[in-house]
Amino acid sequence: MATKLPTPPRVGMVSLGCPKALVDSERILTKLRASGYDMSPDYAGADVVLVNTCGFLDSAKEESLEAIGEAIAENGRVVVTGCMGKEADVIRARFPDVLAITGPQQYEDVVAAVLEAAPPVANAYLDLVPEQGLKLTPRHYSYLKISEGCNHRCSFCIIPSIRGDLASRRPDAILREAEKLVAAGTRELLVISQDTSAYGVDIRHQPREWKGAEVRAHMTDLAGALGSLKTPEGDTPWVRLHYVYPYPHVDQIIPLMAEGLVLPYLDIPFQHASPKVLKAMRRPANEAKVLERLKNWRAQVPDIAVRSSFVVGFPGETEEDFQYLLSWLEEAQLDRVGAFRFEPVEGAAANDLPDPVPEEVKEERFRRVMDLTARISAEKLAAKVGTTIDVLIDTVDAVPPYAQYGEGNHAKHGGGVIETSHFDGHLDAPHSSHHHDVGATGRSKADAPEIDGEVHLRDAAGLKPGDFVKVLVEDSDVHDLYGVPA
Repeated sequence: MATKLPTPPRVGMVSLGCPKALVDSERILTKLRASGYDMSPDYAGADVVLVNTCGFLDSAKEESLEAIGEAIAENGRVVVTGCMGKEADVIRARFPDVLAITGPQQYEDVVAAVLEAAPPVANAYLDLVPEQGLKLTPRHYSYLKISEGCNHRCSFCIIPSIRGDLASRRPDAILREAEKLVAAGTRELLVISQDTSAYGVDIRHQPREWKGAEVRAHMTDLAGALGSLKTPEGDTPWVRLHYVYPYPHVDQIIPLMAEGLVLPYLDIPFQHASPKVLKAMRRPANEAKVLERLKNWRAQVPDIAVRSSFVVGFPGETEEDFQYLLSWLEEAQLDRVGAFRFEPVEGAAANDLPDPVPEEVKEERFRRVMDLTARISAEKLAAKVGTTIDVLIDTVDAVPPYAQYGEGNHAKHGGGVIETSHFDGHLDAPHSSHHHDVGATGRSKADAPEIDGEVHLRDAAGLKPGDFVKVLVEDSDVHDLYGVPA
């Protein structure tokens, strides 16, 4: 039987104003065309009409209002964008039936409004791009960007000069993207931004409707909504939060972890602990309070994993400052730590600070940090031997990872991979008799891809990437666990 192809929804466009507005119209239409929409040359054939307005002069505003009125009269389903979108109250007062109003250059908001007004019909025969978009990660995990830019002005960082100030996405747009990813096979959503805790500050945490309920543009609301998604099999996808600054409201995320809506994992870039160095970095210097909050978090969620990164050799860092950092790390007992030697970046304010640290001192301090944190990591992982944990499978191999056991360890961290051959290990290929079994590599809830440890499995026949599996932990090393499906 022949397959009948669906008719895609059609969009009409009225574009007013200057050439910049015309370019905006072109970009909007390009995004809509890539999303599966056809264009309509008239009102009658359109499922929704876009009016790109001009607000430069009063006469231009009046022309825009007349165009909106005409579109309402001829079609009835109208989305307004462009410069006059900043005067939404004026438009609403005259045309209360307008479906949505957005400002200039808000392409994502316009597309989201059209998607809501006239949803596209997904069809593998027609779509140039799969519904979840093109991905560079494996099918079973996906990065989910919730904002661009950053409002901080850390002295070692040039991100704001490259990406600008914080610009948060609409929560409903984020959730729509996440829903598509999960429907297409994503089992882990990795939430990223420059500052996840600040999400929504720039748009005053404006709520949007999602599935019949309002969701604020706030980290807590968004995390809870993401944790409520379901895979086609009825599982709850993992939601992992990255780049979280320890603002007070981060405490509200911990109960979501206890409920299982968000992974018990926080990636917090502390950067240092010495108040003097933090001040030079232009970072908040409340390290004592952070230690107290870590204790409170662990009291509520005992298995919470905290990863962080630290800069050693920052200009002006003394041996006393560095010893302070080591003592803080010993008390904090972080699960995953990456360390970086300070490097001047063109355009960073830190380059002009006095008292640069010699390269050989940077290297020596880097090694001391990595030695300390490797010991802490090994001790914390050894405590998991004999327990059963949840693992997400990444790869399945004919020869199990146990075959490499004892061939030297590598410690992953935020700056790449470093040798840790000085760690003498206690692993003597305890399961060498299983070298011909099917093995698999996965990650626990404490492990983000690429930057944290892994869980290596033997006797893994029947597993495939993207599977969730219970694993009995049989052994550990500095950064990885070894086990068997329970």
